[in-house]
Amino acid sequence: MSEQTLPHPQLLLAVAALEERARAADSLNGLAFSIANDPYPLLSFRQALVFDCAEPAWQLLAVSGLARPTEDSPYLVWLRRAAAWLAAVPMPEQGLWLAATTAELPEEIASGWAEWWPDGIWCLRIVDRNKQLSGMVIYLLDTPPDPIVAGQVLRLTGTWGYCWASLSKGQANWRWRSSSRQKKVLAIGIAVFCLLPVRQTALAPAEIVALDATVVASPLDGVVKRLHVRPNQAVKKGEILLSLDDTTLQNRLEVALKGVAVADAELNAASQRSFDNAQSRNDIALLTGRAQERRAELAAIRAQLARVEMAAPRDGIAVFGDPNDWLGKPVVTGERIMLLADPATPAMLIHLPVADAISLDLGAPVKLYLSAHPLSSIEGRISETSYQAITTPDGVAAYRLRATIDDPAPDARLGLRGTAKVYGGWVVLGYYLLRRPLATLRSWSGF
Repeated sequence: MSEQTLPHPQLLLAVAALEERARAADSLNGLAFSIANDPYPLLSFRQALVFDCAEPAWQLLAVSGLARPTEDSPYLVWLRRAAAWLAAVPMPEQGLWLAATTAELPEEIASGWAEWWPDGIWCLRIVDRNKQLSGMVIYLLDTPPDPIVAGQVLRLTGTWGYCWASLSKGQANWRWRSSSRQKKVLAIGIAVFCLLPVRQTALAPAEIVALDATVVASPLDGVVKRLHVRPNQAVKKGEILLSLDDTTLQNRLEVALKGVAVADAELNAASQRSFDNAQSRNDIALLTGRAQERRAELAAIRAQLARVEMAAPRDGIAVFGDPNDWLGKPVVTGERIMLLADPATPAMLIHLPVADAISLDLGAPVKLYLSAHPLSSIEGRISETSYQAITTPDGVAAYRLRATIDDPAPDARLGLRGTAKVYGGWVVLGYYLLRRPLATLRSWSGF
């Protein structure tokens, strides 16, 4: 039924139904679809186009009879140019009727109009409460709309504008924020944000160790016979820590004793013969040297036997692994068997991965969060840094750092592990955020 023959009461009912559908829309695209399709019984248009007029350019939201187009067809390419031209045309509040025969059209717009649009279009503004342009609907008509129907549709645009504003507030409308002024404000805000001073930090695995530990190493080649202490046992200075097997040394001692006895006997015999035998007098010097050599060997063996049992050089805690791993194990001179640590002076041993390395100075602050006590932290300061990376037991290349503990707490027990947060110098936030990506890009590109 056309607008010329539609009775007035039915017209009001149709407009009321359109208002109800507009209020029922749950999104801006849903409202645009209703504006483009539902008024067809009133206007009998060939096509309806709904644009979002947010800056910087109009955006096509809906086309009657179609889902939102996404392809760059020739019609859509021309339609973008036509929308840019319409944006510069003054639009009165009561709408604007444009006919191809009366409007002053640019050549590129006129050619497309003749191909895709009918003789006339009716443009309606959709505004908010502040009379700011929110959207535009264009109905392609062969003849101007009936004044009665046009009046009701113009009244309907008020409902559309109210719904449009409500739906725009409920969703993130980035196009609305992309005006030139807002872009400048956003750029200035990002620049200021990136220039904020922050302190460089890095996370690394750490362990509680002794600040000044004494190494207990094997004094000679041998086999571990017995461990007299248990792991993490407190020991006093002079207390026996372990014993090496002395079987081989005892055998050598017996051989050396017999060698000394033989050398002494030979020297005595030569001394007795020297009174009447010139050759024996000549052998006394040789036999004397040989006897001294045997005594020196005996003294060396006895000195080694004295070192078979290793005593603690100081008070501390014996730090080593499973005792069963050492019993019967051959050791060489200088091989570390255990450590003697002072629990009263703990420290942090930190392995900072090369990928997370930052510039650190001696005295830089450190916070250690132990896995056993994650809610509290232990504060300290860097006391030693390594300039050469090593491979950790986990297979990660890392720098070895040591840090003192400012106030040793009962929680700082030797052997506990956790995560250390080391603090470097002050930098701008932009550098802090882009340091890792830039380093990755440099390693990948070589620039």
